[in-house]
Amino acid sequence: MISQSINDVRASLLSINGEIKRLASAAAAGDFSARGDETAFEHDFRQIVVDLNHLMSTSDKSLGEVSQVLQAIASGDLTTRMHGTSSGVFARMRDDANTTVDRLTDIVGRIQHSSSEIDTAAGEIAAGNQDLSRRTELQAANLEETAASMEELTATVKQNAEHARQANALARSAAGVASQGGEVVSQVVGTMSGIETSSKKIAEIISVIDGIAFQTNILALNAAVEAARAGEQGRGFAVVASEVRTLAQRSSGAAKEIKGLIAASVGKVAEGSALVRKAGTTMTEIVASVNRVTDIMGEITAASSEQSAGIEQVNQTVIQMDETTQQNAALVEEAMAAARAMEKQSSTLTQLVSQFQLEPATEQQLVRHVA
Repeated sequence: MISQSINDVRASLLSINGEIKRLASAAAAGDFSARGDETAFEHDFRQIVVDLNHLMSTSDKSLGEVSQVLQAIASGDLTTRMHGTSSGVFARMRDDANTTVDRLTDIVGRIQHSSSEIDTAAGEIAAGNQDLSRRTELQAANLEETAASMEELTATVKQNAEHARQANALARSAAGVASQGGEVVSQVVGTMSGIETSSKKIAEIISVIDGIAFQTNILALNAAVEAARAGEQGRGFAVVASEVRTLAQRSSGAAKEIKGLIAASVGKVAEGSALVRKAGTTMTEIVASVNRVTDIMGEITAASSEQSAGIEQVNQTVIQMDETTQQNAALVEEAMAAARAMEKQSSTLTQLVSQFQLEPATEQQLVRHVA
């Protein structure tokens, strides 16, 4: 009887040991679906199998939920969580898995929101760069036209400055000629004054000659009277007196004629002197005017030179602005290309993160959190 009991216990121990080994091997191989046969044992051995089955079931359930969460994450579904009232390491594993999914949900949600904003900003930047590129190209074209116009204006101003310089030289030459003309007119005025003085002196001399002729005529007349009184003796003297009287009369007539001519000449000389004086005054005014014109032309020349230098500086500035605008246009093109590349990368990122599925409430919370 005792031997039979010992054999039964031995058989039960061997059987439970085999069952334990089978379940342990299955668990070691990652198969927690295996179960022990509870009906094959009694008493404490049966409870051991029940406890082992409970351990395998709990492990299978917890690991299955972890696998479901990981599969959901792999498929982009971040709404799956582990539930149940596990304890111990399984509770920690549940909490750690749920915390991991929550943190991943928060990160992905922020990435989605940020990628959406980046995509919008990249689109706005690309549109702004495109508009800026268009305006920069228009500005570059306008500056190019302005630079061409400034070059033409610079050439015109330089030509005007050269003409002003030549006109200034001509004005100075004219001033010299006018000054010489004024000196000549002054000399003519002096000469005419001398001629007028000489003419007056000649007129006075002619008046003296006329007076002498008149007195000679009277003396000849008296001599003729005396010769007549002398009779035959004074006849020869009467002839001489007659000839003297005739010469005196002719001298008087010639003197009167010369006096008239001299008077006319003096009048003409006086008129000429007046005209020459007037011409001298006019030449003086002309010289003064030419000097003023020369001064004005000098100022115009200086102003034209300054204007030419200023226009040249403006031209150089416009050329530099044109070069800078061309460089800006190139930079804008590069920025636009970079914005397009960023927009493309942002779209790609948005497509990638859009594969993750989040709970609507979580998305709204993330938007409020980011805002």
